[in-house]
Amino acid sequence: MEPTTRHSLVLRLRDRDDEEAWTEFVAIYEPLVYGLARRKGLQDTDARDLCQEVFRAVAGAIERWDPDPAKGKFRAWLFRIARNLLVNFFADQRRHPRGTGSTSVQDLLEARPAGDAQTEAEFAAEFKRQAFRWAADQVKHEFADSTWQAFWKTGVDNRPVGQVAQELGLSNGAVYIARSRVLARLRQRVKELSEDSGLFIGDEGNDDAPGRM
Repeated sequence: MEPTTRHSLVLRLRDRDDEEAWTEFVAIYEPLVYGLARRKGLQDTDARDLCQEVFRAVAGAIERWDPDPAKGKFRAWLFRIARNLLVNFFADQRRHPRGTGSTSVQDLLEARPAGDAQTEAEFAAEFKRQAFRWAADQVKHEFADSTWQAFWKTGVDNRPVGQVAQELGLSNGAVYIARSRVLARLRQRVKELSEDSGLFIGDEGNDDAPGRM
């Protein structure tokens, strides 16, 4: 599909009946929100409840999100919602154990907790790792198993090319070519996602090998 014919995934979320868009969105972002919640001390059940609260808030506020990159990244917008729901959760826990709070969507969007730059940086780093995992899952079926294994073992597991070549019955050159082909396709897929969805708009470029993402 040509970029000019794609619809923005984020803008498609404004249609709550677009199950495909919401499924893709949750697949990309739920691990980020869940991970943030767990790092902040929530148990599994509470972390999953928080994910549901975050996505409910996104559904209620997506009409007001402006896709203009100059006005900020979607990731930062989502982080602010998740972070403030966490603050609300802990505040409510102190008052009413197991409560979920009742802060409005507008309050969540406008509140800006200070002193949490480290957590936001962690969220951004995990976002990049999740982007790679999502893209890898999307393109893996396009390659022969030996090609994918050559890429994964050397590019992600960081194993020596010679060792992997011997294991797979390939030449060293074939392993380098396989790794280059897969990496190029992964970068293309992430770029397509940037153009298509708005999810990665304004994200910092990174040429690191996947194993270091």
